[in-house]
Amino acid sequence: MNCRGCATPLSLPLIDLGTAPPSNAYLRADQLNQAEQWVPLRAMVCQHCWLVQTEDYRAADSLFDADYAYFSSYSTSWLSHAEHYVAQMVERFGLNARSRVVEIAANDGYLLQYVARRGIACLGVEPTASTARAAREKGLEIRELFFGEDTAAALAAEGWSADLMAANNVLAHVPDINDFLQGFATLLKPSGVATFEFPHLLRLMAEQQFDTLYHEHYSYLSLTAVQALCTRNGLEIFDVEELPTHGGSLRVYMQRAAGVRATSATVAELLAREEGAGVKTAGFYSTLAPAAVRIKHELLRFLLQAKAEGKRVVGYGAAAKGNTLLNYAGVKPDLLAWVADANPHKQGKFLPGSRIPVVAPERIVADKPDYVLVLPWNLLTEVTLQQAQVREWGGQFVVAVPELRFV
Repeated sequence: MNCRGCATPLSLPLIDLGTAPPSNAYLRADQLNQAEQWVPLRAMVCQHCWLVQTEDYRAADSLFDADYAYFSSYSTSWLSHAEHYVAQMVERFGLNARSRVVEIAANDGYLLQYVARRGIACLGVEPTASTARAAREKGLEIRELFFGEDTAAALAAEGWSADLMAANNVLAHVPDINDFLQGFATLLKPSGVATFEFPHLLRLMAEQQFDTLYHEHYSYLSLTAVQALCTRNGLEIFDVEELPTHGGSLRVYMQRAAGVRATSATVAELLAREEGAGVKTAGFYSTLAPAAVRIKHELLRFLLQAKAEGKRVVGYGAAAKGNTLLNYAGVKPDLLAWVADANPHKQGKFLPGSRIPVVAPERIVADKPDYVLVLPWNLLTEVTLQQAQVREWGGQFVVAVPELRFV
């Protein structure tokens, strides 16, 4: 396989998680007697541009299909993050009723709803029918397609050249990352700004977040790799912020190459910090695989001991990262009875691979389990506040990454 960023042949492995089904391919009850497609889940590192990436086994349109079950609006903390983002962008870049905002991967309208409320013209691009439908129900204009240079040219011809383009947690999800970024260079106005948010590779490695690897995530991004991608595709980075979201993310601000905005010193500072951490060395990438084995063993020891003691363990959050963890560890319903999730689009279905049933959160109070394993560990604070009643009967919250911990 060649690097999807610079086409250099890949030879440096990051991690091999065996095989797994797509992490968002939740099963209906009538599908339980059918076979799932398990494909290799391996990640490699490009030693030329330092882009970390999965090997290709599934096409994007088979991963992001009409039944795609990830809806952003079921996380209250993420909605708050989106509302705050819109307020920041309006103030910083002077957006008003004459401005145009385009969000790529608009999902269920979790962000654009706050743009629309300010009277700013906005458009969402979202390829999954399920979430696009939910966004339209909020009164938003949505184009149901994948984004790239051709799409950008067509939207520009319609008059949708953008003052601001937002792209949250999507840059990692695109197989043709060069065509995707070229689309931003095409659709931005000469003075326009694009912001990208994505989990930071530096945090992934430091905190051993191997469960964030799954087939829908084609790339794992450092600022070093993103800068090389931008240079190749007519964009330049002029600012960067570090965020706590998704276990540690970056918000990168881009403009067209040779744009009007001066580059902040934070860009060079973060690039230097990444280089100092070893992002451009093979040794930096050698620690994740053994950490994944340790985490798997810790989780299995806990679940087996709880089973032996007659304790009941359930999960919270039918998240893609949880599916990676459970399938890598080989966990089935005999060790994790069910997983609760607030998203009704997942309730009544079964996790891919493990086939653990997904139920409504009210089941927690009804069953009073001894332990609640929080699979989306990045939402631990939100979950423990929402489900605080677990402590009333002596229950405990547990997380497995980066180490087994009782909360």
